[in-house]
Amino acid sequence: MKRKHYRALIALLRVPELGNRRIQKLLEKTREWDEGPDEIFRLNISELTAIEGIGEGVAKNIADFSDWDAVDRIMDQTAKKGSKLISIEDKHYPPLLREIYDPPILLWFKGDEDVLSSDGIAVIGTRRVGKYGSGQAKEWSRAIVHEGFTVNSGLAYGVDSLAHREALQSGGKTIAVLGSGVDVIYPSKNKPLVSEMIEKGSVIISEYPPGTQPDAMNFPGRNRIVSGMSHGVLVIESGVKGGSMITARSALDQNREVFVIPHPLGSKFGEGCNYLIRTGQGKLVQSISDILEEINPTQLNVLPNLELNIKPIRKMGARWKSLSLDEEESKLCRIMENGEIHIDQISDELEKPVFELHSILLNLELKGAISQKAGKYYKLC
Repeated sequence: MKRKHYRALIALLRVPELGNRRIQKLLEKTREWDEGPDEIFRLNISELTAIEGIGEGVAKNIADFSDWDAVDRIMDQTAKKGSKLISIEDKHYPPLLREIYDPPILLWFKGDEDVLSSDGIAVIGTRRVGKYGSGQAKEWSRAIVHEGFTVNSGLAYGVDSLAHREALQSGGKTIAVLGSGVDVIYPSKNKPLVSEMIEKGSVIISEYPPGTQPDAMNFPGRNRIVSGMSHGVLVIESGVKGGSMITARSALDQNREVFVIPHPLGSKFGEGCNYLIRTGQGKLVQSISDILEEINPTQLNVLPNLELNIKPIRKMGARWKSLSLDEEESKLCRIMENGEIHIDQISDELEKPVFELHSILLNLELKGAISQKAGKYYKLC
């Protein structure tokens, strides 16, 4: 039964233009019908278009899907590589991750699945970590596991690796989220670390099937999983650009706490941390008690869905038109000309997942074209 279930979900993920959000709509319908996801492929175009969010083009792509050989190859590779599958409907799927705007429909994993439903805090930062950041990464990771939390991160060089390793050495659990298949460890030098993680009851996960290479385009999606499955994100050390800042922005969009380690003035390694503090996007923390003020490991680990209340606001200025912006940045600014707009609405208008917008929005903020308001709204400056 499970194989049939996962096989249908893999097939849905391979349907052009479908995506996680529409797949969720389809799964809601199959639950109403008390059917499995394989039922979707037995529907005709008119039945599919009757489902909210499914247009004629997407319905045709579903009805025409025939690449079951590729689906079976993925299933076979999953077993051959020693990895397992967990779907958004399974009980061990990370509870907080289920609540984000675009949660993965399937996760491949190796290790102890029970850890996936634990309370976690993400520890993130630069790959080129300095002496100060290294010490802070170890100290904070040790404190986090001593308070009963799992340490979540992305297995990258620098802060990520230090956080995973210190969690294990402190007797805690850790989850590594990959931007590749779980059989393609990147960076490869972290293979011994991954082996130790699995041996000690921790886990690695990915939304990408076995064999997937660590392409740059995979990492923004990876980052939104790191923040999405966590109660909060602790930024140890970061410049003003890069993956750590994108993860922090993902956390804010997902209604997660963002905690930031302050850095000495003039430290290029910590410019991003100080920027988050200065702009009110993160809470300055000096001890674990600062985190525990906002997060308690005994609290429920499922956040409520937030109802969006998107209202048109007065038209803003046109300062962005005098700036040097690329085509994508200009298009995004044009969307904001009618007033404040929620990030989910931007996502719908540009037909881009939220996690792909973070770097664009951050660049526009740094250029002084836009500003972020409370509740994940943005407006032109």
